[in-house]
Amino acid sequence: MKASNDMTYYLAAFVDELVKSGMTDVVISPGSRSTPIAILMAEHPNLKITVLIDERSASFYALGLAKTTGKPVALLCTSGTAATNYYPAIVEAYQSRIPLIVLTADRPHELRDVGAPQAIDQIKMYGNYVKWFVEMSLPIDDQAMIQYSRTMAARAIGTSLSAPSGPVHMNFPLRDPLVPNLEAEQLWTKYKEASGSVVEVSIGSYSISEERAEFFAKLLAECRNGVIVCGEMTGESDFSDSVTMLAEALQFPIFADPLSGLRTGMHNKAYVMEGYDAFLRADSVKEGFVPDVIIRFGAMPVSKFLMQYISKATTATQIVVDADGGWRDPTLQASYMVHCEESHFCKKVLQYVKPRKSNEWFKQLKSLNERTKQILLSHGNEEQLFEGQVIRELQQLLPDGAAIFVGNSMPIRDVDTFFFTNSKEIKVLANRGANGIDGVVSTALAASNVYEHTVLVIGDLSFYHDMNGLLAAKLLKLNITIVLINNNGGGIFSFLPQSKIEQHFEALFGTPMDMDFEHAVKLYDGNYSIVQTWKEFKSELVASLSNKGLNVIEVPTNRKENEQTHRKLWNAVSQEMNLSYEREL
Repeated sequence: MKASNDMTYYLAAFVDELVKSGMTDVVISPGSRSTPIAILMAEHPNLKITVLIDERSASFYALGLAKTTGKPVALLCTSGTAATNYYPAIVEAYQSRIPLIVLTADRPHELRDVGAPQAIDQIKMYGNYVKWFVEMSLPIDDQAMIQYSRTMAARAIGTSLSAPSGPVHMNFPLRDPLVPNLEAEQLWTKYKEASGSVVEVSIGSYSISEERAEFFAKLLAECRNGVIVCGEMTGESDFSDSVTMLAEALQFPIFADPLSGLRTGMHNKAYVMEGYDAFLRADSVKEGFVPDVIIRFGAMPVSKFLMQYISKATTATQIVVDADGGWRDPTLQASYMVHCEESHFCKKVLQYVKPRKSNEWFKQLKSLNERTKQILLSHGNEEQLFEGQVIRELQQLLPDGAAIFVGNSMPIRDVDTFFFTNSKEIKVLANRGANGIDGVVSTALAASNVYEHTVLVIGDLSFYHDMNGLLAAKLLKLNITIVLINNNGGGIFSFLPQSKIEQHFEALFGTPMDMDFEHAVKLYDGNYSIVQTWKEFKSELVASLSNKGLNVIEVPTNRKENEQTHRKLWNAVSQEMNLSYEREL
């Protein structure tokens, strides 16, 4: 009985302190060694538990919950290889700055490295992809150890949320018996009165002094040819207003990545440009619009051509603003690395900026952007299911407040090209920390808990990678529409140099699967349809938004035709830009 009480009170204190530190959600992967933690989490009245059988799916689901709520989410599994399946999601959480509390049960020390079953080396198993690792002590029921347990829980939450946010890993060695005593007196409160108040971790934010704000305002006043670049942003509700006010004062365009949140909403979008990925392909634009200064906010944008534009601006002053104190500068061109909350930076610099009335540089880029959008919108063909048009149709059909979760490879690039500014509040989400194609279905399903209308746009290979994730839709009764773009293989590789090696391309990169996905959807009690025209697509999409549960709309496309249409549009933009430049000369 003493061993059972030791474990019960020690782990109950840990679970209770997670809740007191703000945790509301836990995702559990079933297993034996984690039994006492799982049962106590299920028993706690203020925790919502989600049980998902597949560990990889569970970890990406937890990632999605943390991404969309901004709160740390706990992830629990048993010992052994179960924990290794969490690795991809932990890498994504670390790269994307998502707070996860990863809890792995483990064999006690005497059963390690002696051939015991389900025992592997779990010490620091996630390496540098967690912010903090702790090997918890064996459970003991006394006041000092209960306080230790609570302190570690509070520290884990605080560490996961402190800048930059990210995952932490806590390893729990546990001895038999593994069933907690739920009848124990003062299960959640033992020793609490004697130990005083719980540990409270205060999370601050980076700021900027008046002197530095004035310095940057003067620096920007000396530059007329400036660009503001905004990548993926998280957790700042007023950033859209503050950065657009700064852009207006400086008369600088904003190259806004679709994940920045700047392309949609009620804020001023007069300075927001979304056609840069297309018009920066033109040599005349790259050579004729060399910036004096670039201000960067958020993660690096999706666009390869914008990245190249930033990299080649070697004479420009480049200011990188990062609220989390990180180092997001893969171009190695930063002149100033500013660790400051992004909205605060904009507001402080605005206090010292004398607004410009107009700027020819901005007017010219604005004109380029408008002409680019006209060309990109010119393709509309009921006979061809063009992948880029999926994005245009969704933007028109989705209601205010909806969310689009976007798979990597081609879907996110099509959103970058074809998702234009709109007054609707449509949230665009993606796993762009490590840019992987695994776990996307599970992450999107978690997002559907937050957004009433969630649409996942995903390619066939990425969908196949996480078909196990569909079980969450069935078990948890989640409502989601999945637009499955099926070009029978890796469509993005058609745009890369290896596509020219025809004798090996299909086997190594095209990788056609020739799968009938209807069977997979039906396996999880989903609604399935396949469309052949845009009229059918619109009808199915609108109907799916009213249907409960899992809805999959398959859009079959041809990889070769898709590549040709993309290149035709990009070439048309480049030709228009080059001709326009020649006329002006």
